[in-house]
Amino acid sequence: MRLLVVEDNLDLAELLSSALLKNGFAADLMISASSAEDVLASAHYAAVILDLGLPDEDGLSLLKRLRAKGSSVPVLILTARGSVADRVDGLRAGADDYLVKPFATEELVARLQALLRRPGEILGKRLQVGDLSLDVEARQMLVGGRPENFSARELDLLELLMRRVGRVVQRRYVEDHLFGL
Repeated sequence: MRLLVVEDNLDLAELLSSALLKNGFAADLMISASSAEDVLASAHYAAVILDLGLPDEDGLSLLKRLRAKGSSVPVLILTARGSVADRVDGLRAGADDYLVKPFATEELVARLQALLRRPGEILGKRLQVGDLSLDVEARQMLVGGRPENFSARELDLLELLMRRVGRVVQRRYVEDHLFGL
């Protein structure tokens, strides 16, 4: 799944990208609110990891605009601002979760997985279509009740299609999700 990481600290952004990749996520990196807003207008992401201290504006302003436009993309705020008031402000502005730096990578990944299990466009840990069954967390596909081996890319494509069963899936949507084009 593709994530958008909005973080102006390039070293941290690269570490995040590497950790996410090891855990089965692809990440695009943006260093400013304006670049993030531009890419969010043209590409689909499973979730956004958003820093608040961005060079061009506060991340909360970007978040509020996204929600005002009707975007339901899950947003996890990742910031050094850790007071109760900051966390409450972030959640009330539309964040789905809030994590304070420094953080443990394992916790970040677990929080992302929890966000992606919530109802909405991305739903469920086990997908069933006909005799196909996909355990999203274990990345295991059963065909007619028997395990089958698929590459990571094939599983990503099957998951994408299974989550949209009965709907036309545009080529551009598949490309955005699987290849980051």
